Amino acid sequence: MMGKRMHAYARALAVGLLIASPLVPPRSSALAGPALSHPKNFQETGFLNRTLDLHGVTYRFQVYLPEDFRRDDRRQWPIILFLHGRGERGAEGMWQTQIGLPEAIRDHPERWPFIIVMPQCPQVHYWTDPDMMTLAMAALDQEIIEFHADTARTYLTGLSLGGYGSWELARTYPKRWAAIAIAASGIFWSYAPERWREATTLPAEYAHALGRTPIWAFHGSDDPVVPVREDELMFAALKASGGHVRYWVYQGLKHDCWFRAFTEPDLPRWLLSHRLDPKQEPPPFAERLVIPLHPPALKLTPAQLDSFTGDYLDEHGALAVTLFRQGDQLFQKNIHGEINELAAESLSALFYPNGISLIRISVERDPQGRIVSLTLHDDRHEEHWEKQRPTIANR
Repeated sequence: MMGKRMHAYARALAVGLLIASPLVPPRSSALAGPALSHPKNFQETGFLNRTLDLHGVTYRFQVYLPEDFRRDDRRQWPIILFLHGRGERGAEGMWQTQIGLPEAIRDHPERWPFIIVMPQCPQVHYWTDPDMMTLAMAALDQEIIEFHADTARTYLTGLSLGGYGSWELARTYPKRWAAIAIAASGIFWSYAPERWREATTLPAEYAHALGRTPIWAFHGSDDPVVPVREDELMFAALKASGGHVRYWVYQGLKHDCWFRAFTEPDLPRWLLSHRLDPKQEPPPFAERLVIPLHPPALKLTPAQLDSFTGDYLDEHGALAVTLFRQGDQLFQKNIHGEINELAAESLSALFYPNGISLIRISVERDPQGRIVSLTLHDDRHEEHWEKQRPTIANR
């Protein structure tokens, strides 16, 4: 969490320094060139500033519009209400766009054809406060009207503190949501420990209120902030009541499991597969999966390990990485001298057993079965490395 926050802070600081730097004086109109103009039907998209006046207080927040959104086509877009975590509270109206769903949108906008409403909870407040719930719903309703969103495809998501608020909004407004996705959260608020006294009854109350509203909950197995037991209790209650629930436990992850949750390619597709239909509610469904941090490692022979070793060059012919063997282990060294262990998921795929679980290295072989190249894939890009062939002198 701290690493994510520091990374986000560094990015924000860089932008701030750029804005604060001295600007070149404006050129005269004779030298400035033609002014930019927009087409008549131009619609600004991306992350947009919005305000909401509520009970004499003005709140700043953000709304995201997909690139192909247009006001004049009257297309009804699906819409998501996203509630941020404790660390993103404030009054500037922007910090809540740093992690979770907004970060996933920046990485893969093509996966998220939604209007996204991102209110911000002020400091010293919680999303479960009645006035903050009113704020969240008022922001959602304002943007539904402004951007003619599809009320039958209205979705709710939240992480950590925002997950507390999402469970509460789900119980309070159960007929508003076509589907709900919540990461690293539960119904036993850390700032209200007395709620645990109702552990035998409270989950059933929420499950009864939600009915068959589709829920997808995510939790890290090693979460030290919100105990995984919170989601275990909710899953059991929803299953017992005939609810519609998916529950994924990410093995080995801590509190910030939302990074994995919101990068699941199936999540936006799952949301869109549901819509509010009073004549046809979803069937009972209960799925609990434990998602391993890494796949089981394939045991390779020394000869198989040796087949991977060598220098690999980038697209410019410069050294990118070197693979070498020590005993029955395979390692990678980059140009900075950093060494990481590699393991085989199969003979055609490698992974980092001590690194990020989303990264894979695919293996390309020639017709004789010799390795000719490696391609590193993460959630956002690829790097292709050609294996350097030994020179005649070295054969």
